Amino acid sequence: MGAVKPDFLRPLLGTLGLLIGFGLYALVGRLAEPWQSVAIGGLFALLGLSAWVYAQGERWIQVLALVLLIYGLLRALVLR
Repeated sequence: MGAVKPDFLRPLLGTLGLLIGFGLYALVGRLAEPWQSVAIGGLFALLGLSAWVYAQGERWIQVLALVLLIYGLLRALVLR
């Protein structure tokens, strides 16, 4: 049985993704309404869509992705 190699790239990409996400959220926060809500909703919807693609059959990630996608669409279209 071979030794399990840790995936060092995954935590790095996760940290980089968080930094990019917080940076984008801060930039979008400067927009005037209704564009701020639309842009933030779009970011959440894109995050949900990318999580769905990444899930590869993992049910809990698919549920999280669906929640993010629904919240993003609601935030962009209804919640202001």
